[in-house]
Amino acid sequence: MEYNLPSEIVKDLNFGDNAKKRIIAGVDKLAQAVKSTLGASGKCVIYEDGRGKPVITKDGVTVAESVVLFDPVENMGATLVKEAAQKTVTEAGDGTTTATVLAEALIKEVNLDKYNKNSIRDIKTGINNYLAKVNDYLENISIPVEGDMLDNVSAISCNNDIELGKIISEAYKKVGKDGVVIMEQSPTENTFIEIVDGVQVECGLTSPHFVTDTDKQRCVLENPLVLIVESEIPNIRKIQNVLEFVIKNNKSLLIVAPVSQQVKSALLMNKVKGNIKINIIDTPGFGPTRSETIKDLAILTGARVINEELGDDLDGISLDILGEVEKAVTDSKNTVITTLETHEDVAERIKEVQKIKKNEKNGFLKKFLDQRIAMLSGSVGIIRVGADSKVELKEKKDRVEDAIYATKAALKEGIVPGGGIALLNASQNIKTKGCGEEILSKAIQAPFKTILSNAGFEQIGPEPVNGLGIDVVSGKEVNMVDQGIIDPVLVTKTALKNAVSVVTTIISADCVISNIRVNESS
Repeated sequence: MEYNLPSEIVKDLNFGDNAKKRIIAGVDKLAQAVKSTLGASGKCVIYEDGRGKPVITKDGVTVAESVVLFDPVENMGATLVKEAAQKTVTEAGDGTTTATVLAEALIKEVNLDKYNKNSIRDIKTGINNYLAKVNDYLENISIPVEGDMLDNVSAISCNNDIELGKIISEAYKKVGKDGVVIMEQSPTENTFIEIVDGVQVECGLTSPHFVTDTDKQRCVLENPLVLIVESEIPNIRKIQNVLEFVIKNNKSLLIVAPVSQQVKSALLMNKVKGNIKINIIDTPGFGPTRSETIKDLAILTGARVINEELGDDLDGISLDILGEVEKAVTDSKNTVITTLETHEDVAERIKEVQKIKKNEKNGFLKKFLDQRIAMLSGSVGIIRVGADSKVELKEKKDRVEDAIYATKAALKEGIVPGGGIALLNASQNIKTKGCGEEILSKAIQAPFKTILSNAGFEQIGPEPVNGLGIDVVSGKEVNMVDQGIIDPVLVTKTALKNAVSVVTTIISADCVISNIRVNESS
């Protein structure tokens, strides 16, 4: 008798200890691959890409993304940790390996036999309580970044490449704390800095279909015209003449405006068909400050703001209201616009804003005015990355991108002793109450121990305290900050937060349902 296979995907169910063991096995396999890259003595990983070509990298998130396990339950464990690592790099730009190491240590600690008698709820509560204490501790010991510290942060984030670190820190020194640093491929084999006029606005992609660079999930427009409309564009007819001009002259167009769904759909369809190179972002700013921010952007790009609510006629707009910039790059969160030149009106605009700031007493509005001044006077540092081969170039670009974000994070919230020492000190100085807090206290020692293990030696004697740690290059106990071995506070906090989040979710599960891999030939 023959039976038809079910039309739906058949599932395999795992319960209790069996489910947990297979999940932990997946986490462990991922962690073993990733954590070998941690620290000054971290090793490279060679993996096979989708086309069968070998790729060499020391970037934690790249290694994690390459891991797909055969066992479906183990793969789910690995995938959950990968998501924590990916979220860490999205939020802080670095710390993927640290997040993975912490997640592995935490899930293994939770599942030790001595904690079996405690309820999952109590364990989760204790872990989250201790997490808050650790965050407070890190913020209290943080040190503002100044002088040579910036070089050290950048170098460490580049996997201890001093030359690359100097290039990145130099870029931030030139553009300032509020400036923008981005990475592009160099036309030569050399890596160098290029400083251009530009601005970053907190307006990301309005649709994934506008993406032109699929690897980095961003839209890149070269020499686009800029249309800025403060009121909504209700239909495509309103901007017909602008679109015809753009298509006829083979230009690209950046629209900064609220648009109706009909307009977005029409433009997306034409973009996908290749009829027009276009991107739409929302207008920057909010509330009473929105109009002024839009005007600032218009001055920077050479455009003129159109607002039908104030009497402007969108139907009759002339092409001279369009601005033009050198480049516009939009990712999920921000748009970086590289301007062609500094327009004469910019200096006058900055003076106006500075005058308003002098008379402003509201702290929030003062901060907003500072942001406007930074935007108007800002510049963009472009790090052109070059290498001798494609394999080296990819690995180098991964490191530079991580270092750019990590350096920005350090400037934002300061630094703490590196080499896993900040978290180790936290476990030594923060008293625990209950098993949940004890679990996290032990787990956060893992980065320190992993870095020592990767360096090829075991910790001898008492664990270092008060910012002292092991310089794995010399093997001596040193003051980590004085030695330039440091981590951005934001990166450390984010890695720990995301590791805790994924593990507390995993331990709450008692059933894992996976797809059965059916061999149709049998």
